Amino acid sequence: MVKYFSCAGFLKSSWDQVFLAFWQRYPNPYSNHVLTEDIIFREVTPENCLMSRRLLTKTSRAPRWAEKFLPAHMAQKAYIIEDSVVDPQGRTMTTLTWNISHARVMSIEERCVYRVNPDNNSWTEIKREAWISSNLYGLSRAIQEFGLARFKSSITKTMKGFEYVLAKMQGEMPTRTLAETATVKARETALAAKEKAKDLASQAQKKQYV
Repeated sequence: MVKYFSCAGFLKSSWDQVFLAFWQRYPNPYSNHVLTEDIIFREVTPENCLMSRRLLTKTSRAPRWAEKFLPAHMAQKAYIIEDSVVDPQGRTMTTLTWNISHARVMSIEERCVYRVNPDNNSWTEIKREAWISSNLYGLSRAIQEFGLARFKSSITKTMKGFEYVLAKMQGEMPTRTLAETATVKARETALAAKEKAKDLASQAQKKQYV
């Protein structure tokens, strides 16, 4: 039994910009879990397509109930293979990624196609598909649901990371990260509370002299 998921989105940048950002997207504030990226091979086909394979190392703590099925060193990290084919003439980029660690417990295969948005050629359309499976007897359905929820959550971070890198490439100020926004809000709240406390103290002091 395999759980299938698909979705589509877009980036408000040209395909050429997105293609360049793809190779520069790490590090960014939304990808702190990506530890390393290594090129295994890269070649240009007779059709002038660029083919690449990379190995990514990520922090990916397995759920506590799954840790007993994994060696200690594998429960903290995940190793991902990423294949990509870039067709500069057709202006498409197709990526296929899958995990080679934790695969005994859960396997996630993702396919993304980046192409020029047909309604706005200055934007890039992304179609994403995922196949999630598990061969762990008795727990496969629960594991697939867990994997799907984690995958959906990662899409938001991936898109925000892309937008951050694109903004830097285009010389714009990237929007605040969630952590930065939370810090600013906390400072504003603390400052407002401090001012209110001063005001209450001032009013209390005035009452003493009345």
